Amino acid sequence: MRMAYRVHTSPPAVARRPARSVLGALAVACLTVAMLTGCSTEDAICGGGEYPVLAVGTTGRACAPNGQEPPKGYVRFPQGKVPEHVGDTWDTYWNTHTVDASGKITEVSGAG
Repeated sequence: MRMAYRVHTSPPAVARRPARSVLGALAVACLTVAMLTGCSTEDAICGGGEYPVLAVGTTGRACAPNGQEPPKGYVRFPQGKVPEHVGDTWDTYWNTHTVDASGKITEVSGAG
């Protein structure tokens, strides 16, 4: 009795190349669209339609709806010092600083 062994071979590399180049082109296109539309891969401090607010006297934060005043006990971040993304310069700064009841920026003792 004669046994036949079948050898399974991969399709030629040429057959796989178009699929790889299509996926690569698609990935580049998606990245380009994200960059051109202003999308970011960084985590935003607040969602769309909200702005960040700082708890008076602490490093606590929250997000308030655009067009509304901050909740009681919270204030807007000083102009030009608003954190936009997790880990950005102002996000890091406000981990160790706050605004006191008189509106003065102070370093939080024991923070950091």
